[in-house]
Amino acid sequence: MTEPTRTYWVETLGCPKNQVDSDKLVGTMLADGLAPADSVDDADVVVVNTCAFIDEARQESVDTILALDEQRRDGAELVVTGCLAERHGSELAELLPEVDKVAGFGVPVSIGLKPTAQELTPSLDLLELPRPPATAPWAYVKVAEGCDRNCGFCAIPSFRGKQRSRTMDSILAEVDQLGAKEIVLVAQDLAAYGRDQGVGERSIVPLVKRVAAEVDRVRLLYLYPSDLTDELIDTICGTGTPYFDLSLQHVSRPLMRAMRRWGDGDRFLERIAAIRDREPEAAFRSNFIVGYPGETEDDHDQLLSFVEEAEVDWCGFFAYSKEEGTYGATLDGEVPRSLIDERLAELRELQDNITANRRDDLIGTAIEVLVDAPGVGRSHREAPEIDGIVQVPTELAVGGFHQVDVVNAEGPDLIAVSPTSSEATSS
Repeated sequence: MTEPTRTYWVETLGCPKNQVDSDKLVGTMLADGLAPADSVDDADVVVVNTCAFIDEARQESVDTILALDEQRRDGAELVVTGCLAERHGSELAELLPEVDKVAGFGVPVSIGLKPTAQELTPSLDLLELPRPPATAPWAYVKVAEGCDRNCGFCAIPSFRGKQRSRTMDSILAEVDQLGAKEIVLVAQDLAAYGRDQGVGERSIVPLVKRVAAEVDRVRLLYLYPSDLTDELIDTICGTGTPYFDLSLQHVSRPLMRAMRRWGDGDRFLERIAAIRDREPEAAFRSNFIVGYPGETEDDHDQLLSFVEEAEVDWCGFFAYSKEEGTYGATLDGEVPRSLIDERLAELRELQDNITANRRDDLIGTAIEVLVDAPGVGRSHREAPEIDGIVQVPTELAVGGFHQVDVVNAEGPDLIAVSPTSSEATSS
């Protein structure tokens, strides 16, 4: 009698890079003969790909593990992988007896077999593993793992290791295999791609050009501002997707030095203005840390002024999280959580209004969208999953590019119609 096919369920937390890792795990499990389950309680193997970037992410990971433990059926295997497993593996195994297996950055090939409870397993190198074709018109592609920087707030290098770039051929092969219309390139330090391979700096430029030759739209996430060279700017604009995700973190020069980061508000404003002069349709995203040790009222006021003047399209603000082993954890000048929350609220209110105004400015314009799902599209201004969307007629084909007219805006989202519909409305 043939044994029934074992099934899996993968729950992914954290950033787009984690989603790529999960796709690689899925590819491995499919190759091992497992099949996707319809729900958590129908799976033989439940995998939680965790995040451990900050305290809130770690708590969410633990809460998710416990919730899935309650949902899984009797006899199902609960496996924890990802950053939390890599960073706190032994501790996690002891604190969560509900977990059957803790693995680092990859679930072992024997995942389909019943392991010994609490077995600590070797990691797999997920970077080069195959993955299934894209299920959406877009897909993330991770071009490197790890980071060589030493930012004062970030523990990623301690558990992700030094940067390891993939070969361009392997990246292009994955792009071809995914079959997506839009490829979103990601890495911990994207613009540093290739430097560890000894092929010279700024090799991100030829990579972007090669990917752009293969797909309709290529987008870059997480660019360190000092690496945003004129050549890279021209290359991004030349792809037809002038979207700049700049990892700025703050603008106060003293605080930036304490963060072990490059730049300040004036330099950032100059760079953004120069890009807008070259490409008026450019869209910008950034993120900032609030409450880093030593952040003063003046530092906060500088950040408020920058946000107001820069008018970036999208912006995230995050409370500083004290991470063991980082330079920031050794600094004095802790900012009270109540004050951090006040500053966060002030910044978020300001940015919400800026985003809404920039979206209102698009009313009456014609844009091209890639339709991700019935009624849901994105132009070059919206990265998948993190920005707003463009609501479009449901009859527009999913996976296709369509010209639409923007007729309204609702907060971060645009409302658009087909050109014939807008003409009929105006007449």
